[in-house]
Amino acid sequence: MRGALAGFAGLIGLAGPSRGAAQPAGPPQPDLAQPPQVIRLWPGRAPGALGDEDRDTPTLTLYRPFGRPYTTAGGATAGTAVIVAPGGGYAALAENHEGRQVANWFNALGVTALVLRYRLGPRYHHPVELGDVQRALRLVRARAGEFGVRADRVGVMGFSAGGHLAATAATRFDDGDPRAPDPVDRASSRPDFLVLAYPVVSFTAPYTHQGSATNLLGADAPAALRAELSAEQHVTARTPPTFLFTTNADDVVPAENSVAFYLALRRAGVPAELHVFEPGSHGAGLALADPVLGVWPALLATWLRTRGLLTRPH
Repeated sequence: MRGALAGFAGLIGLAGPSRGAAQPAGPPQPDLAQPPQVIRLWPGRAPGALGDEDRDTPTLTLYRPFGRPYTTAGGATAGTAVIVAPGGGYAALAENHEGRQVANWFNALGVTALVLRYRLGPRYHHPVELGDVQRALRLVRARAGEFGVRADRVGVMGFSAGGHLAATAATRFDDGDPRAPDPVDRASSRPDFLVLAYPVVSFTAPYTHQGSATNLLGADAPAALRAELSAEQHVTARTPPTFLFTTNADDVVPAENSVAFYLALRRAGVPAELHVFEPGSHGAGLALADPVLGVWPALLATWLRTRGLLTRPH
């Protein structure tokens, strides 16, 4: 049993070196007791902010993987970063089981995770939320060296309404403004990969999650705005490679959302992988205690590995 545990620890980068082994050059291991770092998306008041409270201040919480950055000799991390957008119907944030826990899981794979706290309705409406996730993508890419990641390995993952925000970011992006005075704004807001977990996608279909649509757009949003924020209608060949999972049993955000987005990706020639599980309620998070749905994290890890995102750059 002890040998099995040691093998698992070595797999995820936690096993210590054998006695007498030569140590690789580089800075010391980070203090694992150090709390995650909270980073404001803007140094001052965020654009469009209605106040200075926490709810008015979008942030990223940085969770670093164990081991040295990929740029050092003997580094253990993959140089990949993922911004995680928790769900909550655009009215709340499930920051634990769709944020912190997910970040810790990514860290075990050697991936740097940053949990996004974006502004919420009904206090804030579109395009504020989209501006928050776009700024997050630009910031991570602009500060990639500081975070120990590569600027071409920055993805976004979203759960439920956070999935809608992630899908919107993946279909409505720009390459940055090279003339912007803020160097962050010069960076691209296009994600390099996309992961969607039981996502809200369409605001025009009969299966629309009306609560998310109302909180994001207001009660009387015009049809044109609903169509503009229906990500399945805006997929192009530049939409990033995507992994999706959902469940047949989800009666809150039906699987049709994921299927519609997958089919749009397929038509556009974008690499995509979709998993529809039969059981599983909405909001399951990692679902590690579920013998069926709990398989999805392993499937995602395989997808990331296949795309080279878990391999340390040379």
